Amino acid sequence: MNSILSLDGPRHEPSAGGKLQSIVILLHGYGADGNDLISLAPLWARLLPHTLFVSPNAPFPCEINPMGRQWYGFEGASPETILAGTRTAASLIDGHLDGLIEETGVPAARVALVGFSQGAMMALHVALRRREALAGVLGFSGALVAPEHLAEELRSKPPILLVHGDADPVVPHSSMQQAAAVLKEAGIPVATETRPGLPHAIDQVGMAMGARFLTEVLAPEPSGRS
Repeated sequence: MNSILSLDGPRHEPSAGGKLQSIVILLHGYGADGNDLISLAPLWARLLPHTLFVSPNAPFPCEINPMGRQWYGFEGASPETILAGTRTAASLIDGHLDGLIEETGVPAARVALVGFSQGAMMALHVALRRREALAGVLGFSGALVAPEHLAEELRSKPPILLVHGDADPVVPHSSMQQAAAVLKEAGIPVATETRPGLPHAIDQVGMAMGARFLTEVLAPEPSGRS
């Protein structure tokens, strides 16, 4: 993508030799950076040894933490401003995703998006609007941005797993329930998992569920299919 705001960040290369089979893109939360979620890669790589894990840094300095990054700002922002920021960041993620597909030759159907918090919001926004369906979306502690626009903008329906703590003080647990209702209404396959007592975080159970989900959606095609 020819832009000063093109994305970059840490990678975890496949742990096994042979042909690259799939890609997992990890989208971090507000105020963090790509180093935050790339730590999941070595754990999940045990089950996905032919997978490239990529964790791009969000394009903008965080408005409340200059050492961190943000996909869009929301401090004092109106819903319209938040939606505009989401769309701007989505175009950059789309460009990054397209670049990885071109670079590696891995098709969209073998690419999964994983996001935490604001990163989960971006993963949902991007995946549901791409012409070619991705393998799946795994969202931790997130929400749907501007759900009222989804029906008119929906272009693909990848499987989705949402995991959220019921003690989250940052993004309310009800955000997952609301998102799931909208997704189901749109005919999108979605599963949810409530983690009792969990605040705004990813726990061991969530990581294990995420590993199983990614293993399922990125399972190699049967012999003879591409």
